[in-house]
Amino acid sequence: MQNFLKIAQLGQPVLRQCSSAVAVENLAGDRALQALGDQLLAVTRAADGVGLAAPQIGVPLRVIAIASRPNARYPHAPLLPPTLLFNPRLVKTSRDREQDWEGCLSVPGIRGRVWRHQTITVAYRDRHGCPQQRELTGFAARIVQHELDHLDGILFVDRLVSERDCFTEAEYQQLQKQAAAREPGAASRV
Repeated sequence: MQNFLKIAQLGQPVLRQCSSAVAVENLAGDRALQALGDQLLAVTRAADGVGLAAPQIGVPLRVIAIASRPNARYPHAPLLPPTLLFNPRLVKTSRDREQDWEGCLSVPGIRGRVWRHQTITVAYRDRHGCPQQRELTGFAARIVQHELDHLDGILFVDRLVSERDCFTEAEYQQLQKQAAAREPGAASRV
């Protein structure tokens, strides 16, 4: 990965600050914001991520990318088209929540079980500046909630209910292999 695409790591102050909204009046013509969006998508792909927030590449702005696809870190991830969300915000969440495994490119080597809403509705501006609203469920909803947390200086490790819900990446992978051996399809999708 090239130097300009480095991912901020746990302990760097940019990960703990609230991000600023972006001006959306001329979003489609704003070269800097378009370049930021392209960088977010490039880093997500290069790092085998499924989503990324601008603070993770050192830019404290309210921009996230989602680009889920099966990869080495998430072999069971669903295929979602790469999408940029400018100034995203939750407008609706389901009462139903589920606890499942999450990892983070800014917290390498760790996985943890985190509670998230099963269904969300997110409002945002697309890269052309057009208002969008989208309902997401399951893994896609989890990705967006995780990335929205980054915009408010929250990391998934802050949401762990217990230290027992935190594993090293190696232990997590071993747990997934054991679950798959016991019952095909039982391994977590996150």
